[in-house]
Amino acid sequence: MPNWQELVCQRLSGLALNAAEKDEIYAELAAHLEEAYEVFRSQGLLEAEAVQRTLVQVADWQDLQRKILNARRSEQPMQKRVYQLWFPGLLTMTLSTIFLMMLQKLGFQPRNIGSGPDGVLFYAPWLASLPFFGALGAYLSARSGGLPRTMLLVSAFPALALTGAFLSMFPIGFVIERIIGRANGFGMLATELLRDGIDWILIPGAALLAGGFLVHFLFNRPPCPKEGQLAG
Repeated sequence: MPNWQELVCQRLSGLALNAAEKDEIYAELAAHLEEAYEVFRSQGLLEAEAVQRTLVQVADWQDLQRKILNARRSEQPMQKRVYQLWFPGLLTMTLSTIFLMMLQKLGFQPRNIGSGPDGVLFYAPWLASLPFFGALGAYLSARSGGLPRTMLLVSAFPALALTGAFLSMFPIGFVIERIIGRANGFGMLATELLRDGIDWILIPGAALLAGGFLVHFLFNRPPCPKEGQLAG
């Protein structure tokens, strides 16, 4: 008798869903096929014929795959976005910020690597914690059904949010200048912050993504077996 779950996995290998959702679909469909197979066997059919009659129930696997994807994508998209992106992303940013504040309160100071304007602030204890926070956010996203790209986006959420905040200073400064009729320091401040972006964006972002990639690797399922290996 074939391993029905492996067979379904091979036939629906193109499902663009996260590992947990795919496992759920594979298990449900495999149980249905196995039940149909047992019915055919109980009617006296030989194994090969029972397998063939069972597989005929799914006339077009590609069409079934499209229907499953459409059904999944239409299930409460806003609620899924909250639990897959916004909640774990904001939690990652909050925890990393609180930990930074705690380190500062305890007297930890960043090291300045290099000299002059090219020096880089290196906050070793904080940077060492960021892969953990990035991995936590990616894990929560994955547990809620987030796709790999969503998991990585969540892990880098603090760095992306900080980049967005810096960039928003330019249009805000422009609007304020037009309202009050004189120059303000928003644009200059944003320029200085972006100039120091390697300290507060690039290096922390890379550390956060390291944790996200680790979770992505752990949640990545091995490929389905080839069709020739399914018979058993």
